[in-house]
Amino acid sequence: MTERQLLEAARRGDENAFARLVEPDRGALHAHCYRMLGSVPDAEDALQEALLSAWRGLPGFEGRSSLRSWLYSIATNASLRAIERRPKRVLPIDYAPAADPHDGPAEPLVESVWVEPYPDERLGLEDGLAGPEARYEQRESVELAFIAALQHLPARQRAVLVLRDVLGFTAREVAGTLATTPTAIDSALQRAHKAVDERLPERSQQAALRSLDDERLREIVDGFIDAWERADVGAVVALLASDAAMTMPPLPTWYRGRQAIAAFLAAGPLRSDRRWRVVPVRANGQLAFGKYGWDEQRATFTAHSISVLTLDGELIADFTTFLDAELFVRFGLPDEIEL
Repeated sequence: MTERQLLEAARRGDENAFARLVEPDRGALHAHCYRMLGSVPDAEDALQEALLSAWRGLPGFEGRSSLRSWLYSIATNASLRAIERRPKRVLPIDYAPAADPHDGPAEPLVESVWVEPYPDERLGLEDGLAGPEARYEQRESVELAFIAALQHLPARQRAVLVLRDVLGFTAREVAGTLATTPTAIDSALQRAHKAVDERLPERSQQAALRSLDDERLREIVDGFIDAWERADVGAVVALLASDAAMTMPPLPTWYRGRQAIAAFLAAGPLRSDRRWRVVPVRANGQLAFGKYGWDEQRATFTAHSISVLTLDGELIADFTTFLDAELFVRFGLPDEIEL
């Protein structure tokens, strides 16, 4: 069936036709909600709300805009309502100053204040730009630094930047979504550019990854896995940039620089009685790893954390470890692996 036939069938109450109609955009819509909200569960809730609203509003869809534009408009407004109901999400580096490793990590914050990692398999994104109006590559727009920068914008500025610069909608289309004028959209976009550009690194992770050939990337991945599984603090630190940052949400504590990170690793994760298995994954368009810690009672390696690496050249500039075993299911990883 063509899109028009599916649309007509859906308008007559055919739920299967509606599901087929929205399926091509579902993954990208989920990524859109994630950009707005910084959380996979929040994105899923917003997307479900948006699809329910679209289903109920389908009889009133007159086709004056494209179906894609209409769906993004509904998903954007669902995300804006979600933002009103909860605090913004951040990374520890934006929450508190760097800590002294000799003081030990602080207690975790249980509130939902942290940006979460996004599995590449969920992205539903094409490479490159979404359209001629877009400023950011599709994969660049889900990198951790970009998602974290977005969360600092006022909600409507966030929506404007994502719709204009990531998805490539025109100022007139975005004005229709947000019930304002194209002039107001252009003004909001300028302010959003200034705020986001101040927080982004000079080079995106997509550019950093493209600058390395497959063999060198494989060496970085294998080197990290080997160093961590051997609990070799020196080898891990040798992979870091001199001013690297290590963050561990939901802990607000984070460390800056090789010396501080080395002291923390030696006293904590990589002390001599700890054993690890590490599995490579991809998150937020970046190199990432699922880490399993040895459980003596169960005599197996159990899910521990997901680490996302930000590269600066061939070195690791940021090392973000999400201490949440429940994330593993999102990445298609098992809860435990055998010795």
